Amino acid sequence: MAGAATDTVTTEKGDSSPNGGLDRFFRISERGSTVGREVRGGLVTFFAMAYIVALNPLIIGTVKDASGHFLGGGTSPNIAMVAAATALVAGVVTILMGLVANYPLALATGLGLNAFLAFGIASSMTWADAMGLIVLEGLVILVLVLTGFRKAVFHAVPRELKTAISVGIGLFIALIGFVDAGLVRRTAAPPVPVQFGVDGSLGGWPVLVFVVGLLAITIMVVRKVRGAILYGILGATVLAIVIEAITKVGAAGPGYATNPRGWGLNVPRLPDHWIQVPDFGLLGHFSLLGSFERVGVVAAVLLIFTLMVADFFDTMGTMTAIGSEAGLLDEDGVPPNSQRILVVDSVAAAAGGAASVSSATSYIESAAGVGEGARTGLASVVTGVCFLLATAFAPIVEIIPYEAATPALVVVGFLMMTQVTEISWDKYDIAIPAFLTIVLMPFTYSISVGIGAGFVSYVVLRAARGKAREIHPLLWVVALLFVVYFAIDPIKQALGVS
Repeated sequence: MAGAATDTVTTEKGDSSPNGGLDRFFRISERGSTVGREVRGGLVTFFAMAYIVALNPLIIGTVKDASGHFLGGGTSPNIAMVAAATALVAGVVTILMGLVANYPLALATGLGLNAFLAFGIASSMTWADAMGLIVLEGLVILVLVLTGFRKAVFHAVPRELKTAISVGIGLFIALIGFVDAGLVRRTAAPPVPVQFGVDGSLGGWPVLVFVVGLLAITIMVVRKVRGAILYGILGATVLAIVIEAITKVGAAGPGYATNPRGWGLNVPRLPDHWIQVPDFGLLGHFSLLGSFERVGVVAAVLLIFTLMVADFFDTMGTMTAIGSEAGLLDEDGVPPNSQRILVVDSVAAAAGGAASVSSATSYIESAAGVGEGARTGLASVVTGVCFLLATAFAPIVEIIPYEAATPALVVVGFLMMTQVTEISWDKYDIAIPAFLTIVLMPFTYSISVGIGAGFVSYVVLRAARGKAREIHPLLWVVALLFVVYFAIDPIKQALGVS
């Protein structure tokens, strides 16, 4: 690789070269890369993470808020609108990362955070209020970055609890995937809460599409095929279209009530048109302080903190991992322009909320582009341009059924689960809080409950072992806030507050 990079310097450094200015701006030759490698790496990163354009609308675009409306208003999902806004935000913030931070890191709506928003927040407020929380979370992180306080918060939470949060979110995402695909369903025969498929067995063509899609993606992941998740979604969608055209399965209806063996969301049919002028009507659809009036100050602050914890720890790990693979870290393990990277990531979080598509964050799939040779922000610019082009193809996502998209959730859940080995299970004062964090997220269908249980139990157990002084003061405050959060109803009753 070094020889190849040296050969290109003579053709790319000179002012007369069409790539001369580009090379100097992105420091391409200096980092041992070429324009061709950067372009190729940017394309690979896009194909590795473009599934979010199809997946995000299926997560946040199909859930009603507390007022009974879908994202963007109305009584029916605005799938194409959510897809267009998702692609737009990903494109803009990824280009920003390339130009400002000169780093081969792409950003888009974060999986896990969007699920938390849809299933843990929107049910207690309007979508505009929920997106306002995302904006506030992004602004808080930005302030923490600019003041240098972010590192202090990062060090306040034990590493293994951070790992447990990521693992728990992974299980939560996988559960959502299994439920939305119809593989796991509610049962009408208590005390058993859920069952396998239809009456305890796989049934119906849609579930077959899910199984085939899951097997296809996992095989490609094992064989290290770049873009495996995207290819799996596309392949399963094609299979679903063929099956629907032949069998006329039809829609399942709410809760699979009308047709237990039908499609869970979209009935896979070819659209009347493939390209349309994108509708960006979701932009600006947020209420900055509406959540405080809706759920109260304490609850809103806790939600913001929960979003912040789930968001900003991943970013620091992701940018370090990408830098390590690209050979860009300094002797202290710090990426170049790390402050700029964190600033752009914080702005991206707020931008995602302002565009009503949930927090945008850094994607570990950027490693696919780095594997293709990407070393600079030019690769990010290429990825961002691809996302901007994708805004015009939003109608395509309306033909993707749950059963074709949800295998991606299961696979992403597995990838997040692999971090569980980083937890010291023989140290009970950290293992028990980590365990509670992990299992309570899927079992209670709440990410915030898992995080809160982990923080509170960690503080209690460490204090019980006589290690109270080793607990960061900020963690004491957070644990106390979660205690108030968990006991909010008894506290209200005691105070006579309705």
